Amino acid sequence: MRLAIMGGTFDPIHYGHLVVAEQARYKFQCDKVLFIPAKSPPHKDDALISPVEHRLAMTRLAVDSNSYFEASSLEIERPGPSYTIDTVKEVKRLYYPSKLFFITGADAVLEIISWKSVEELLSLCYFVAATRPGYDISNLQQKLGALPEKYLEKIIPIYIPALAISSTDIRKRVKAGEPIKYLLPESVENYIKNHRLYSEK
Repeated sequence: MRLAIMGGTFDPIHYGHLVVAEQARYKFQCDKVLFIPAKSPPHKDDALISPVEHRLAMTRLAVDSNSYFEASSLEIERPGPSYTIDTVKEVKRLYYPSKLFFITGADAVLEIISWKSVEELLSLCYFVAATRPGYDISNLQQKLGALPEKYLEKIIPIYIPALAISSTDIRKRVKAGEPIKYLLPESVENYIKNHRLYSEK
């Protein structure tokens, strides 16, 4: 089984996430893409993130129409911070044997040196580094030079047509009363409106 993991806060999930996941699924011929919202990302302030039940609900709505996509509450059900190494080990256990691809942005991959148990992580799965507008990944090897060659080979860049959509921008737009239509699935847009997410309280 070839399985991809799409991790993130998904606050909110948007078409950028979905396009990257579908492109990676096609390129690496994955049988399934698991979207796993982080419960407590180690590098983010919990107070600035929407409650996890909202982020999971939005993720489920967004992936519902794609039979290859599935939302998972794996990190939400696990206590403590959401370390990628723990998630990958758990997915490996649940879907053994499988070939794993962890999808993330190229900007996040450039910070991978600071991640917990990075060498063990790269021994367990491939990392798909999705290019975003404004990020040059041509010097990926140079920036990650501290990693042994065998691990650098597990990091695979993938070009995604320019989609400059970001969760941060969507939250700002909602707060400012600006439109977010066509930036994310209509079901997620309606969820945000119905639950008054990101707007001034």
